[in-house]
Amino acid sequence: MKKKNNLLRRLTGMCFLLCMTVSAGQVTAQEYSPGPNFGVKAGVNFSQLYVNQPNVTDQDTKVGYHIGVFGKIPVNDFLAVQPEVLYSNVGAQITYGGSDLASVLGIAEGKVRFNLNYVQIPIAVVANLGPFNVHAGPYLSYLVGANVKNLKTADLNANQIADLDTDSFNRLDYGLLGGIGVNVDAFTVGARYNYGLRPVGDGGLAGSLTNNSKNGVFQLYVGFGL
Repeated sequence: MKKKNNLLRRLTGMCFLLCMTVSAGQVTAQEYSPGPNFGVKAGVNFSQLYVNQPNVTDQDTKVGYHIGVFGKIPVNDFLAVQPEVLYSNVGAQITYGGSDLASVLGIAEGKVRFNLNYVQIPIAVVANLGPFNVHAGPYLSYLVGANVKNLKTADLNANQIADLDTDSFNRLDYGLLGGIGVNVDAFTVGARYNYGLRPVGDGGLAGSLTNNSKNGVFQLYVGFGL
């Protein structure tokens, strides 16, 4: 877990340094730089479920992606509301050690990769600080697909894992988001963290494997105004 937290801290630092570097190259006297009002955006996801149960021996961050559109509605010269519609691929790769889990569910040690695909609607309040922006708000997601893969079939019961599909997980997910960005003409780049508030698993095997864990997703993105 410490290794994963260090990775997220390094990624956040790299993105902040990138934003600072790009901003430093922009010579402007503007105090208000709202960036594009409508556009497309895409980026990379670094997601984790942070499953907290004694059977878990290792957890690896899943690298996914997100793509979609955004709009920006100015409130005044400082604030704006930014709704988005995104397709987002998240999940995690979890290694289980057996013991208690094996006795309850009849499975031994193994590794499982969770691939969860959502249509996500974030609604962020954006504070513009020169070329920079700070944004935060809620999000609502709907699960449109789930692909759970058994990566160690010799040990983990492949038949049970194969039975896990979209109906094994909660369709609705919601949570909070926060991030930073920088606007460069028609472009916007930045970093964001999504903190899920609803358990991913919908009871049964999915609920036992994820142990009521919630989505945690760090995002790097680039947007282009249309």
